[in-house]
Amino acid sequence: MNATPEKLGLIAGRGAYPLLLADSAKKQGVRHLFAIAFRGETARGIGRLADSVVWLRVGQLQAMLDAIRDSAVPGVVMAGQIAPRNLFSVRPDARMLGLLRRLDRWNAHTIFGAIGDELRAIGVELLPASSFMEAAMPAPGTIGGREPTEGELADIRFGIEVARSVSALEIGQTVVVKQGVVLAVEAFEGTDETLLRAGRLGGPGAVAVKVAKRGHDMRFDIPVVGERTFRMLRRIRAGALAVEAGRTILLEREKLVKTAGRIGLAFVATRVEHDGIEKG
Repeated sequence: MNATPEKLGLIAGRGAYPLLLADSAKKQGVRHLFAIAFRGETARGIGRLADSVVWLRVGQLQAMLDAIRDSAVPGVVMAGQIAPRNLFSVRPDARMLGLLRRLDRWNAHTIFGAIGDELRAIGVELLPASSFMEAAMPAPGTIGGREPTEGELADIRFGIEVARSVSALEIGQTVVVKQGVVLAVEAFEGTDETLLRAGRLGGPGAVAVKVAKRGHDMRFDIPVVGERTFRMLRRIRAGALAVEAGRTILLEREKLVKTAGRIGLAFVATRVEHDGIEKG
């Protein structure tokens, strides 16, 4: 991102990510932050950080576009997830229903990409999801906790190979491996349930890998790791977590580093290359 805009729009989903992005944007010079929030999804704390907020139901695309156009923001950022169940339980308005009917497949890339086209049609740019969060994206190397063992490094390499293959099919970003065996691959259930499933199947010592997909559109669905993920890793007594360097957002990084040390987790960032990985 180049110059800090005076006005910014934020389409805020669930979790801490939208709140941290809002706080960072204000600290970096955004003078007016306008937020779209969703009932039952977005944390109420967004009202303390944004200068103005419009609350909507998931699926109210026309109302969202009208509110963003009326706010006169030149660009918006999408941050935070919408609960997966809403993909099938949402009551779309006519504008959203028309958008969905035009899509051959429903996934993050197709749906959010189409919403980006709708924003462009009203003169608003969809900015990268990493905007104002660049400092939260790790460089290659050990982030916290201990160094991974040779066996864990082998599982990380294998996990990245698998994760890149399945993410290219729009299946998910997370793979859990133990001693060369794939325990779980993230699908519609999300990262937390994937980790729990892996823990039930493989017991302690699993290695979790989270990467962006090939050709990833950085405007949305960027890999994010926060305290909720770490609670799951502690619960299943995972051995290691590897994330993609420069393309993963770490929420409240200092807390994650302390937790990794406390639970004995090898927490690393790897640079994903076409022919393998580099560590450090």
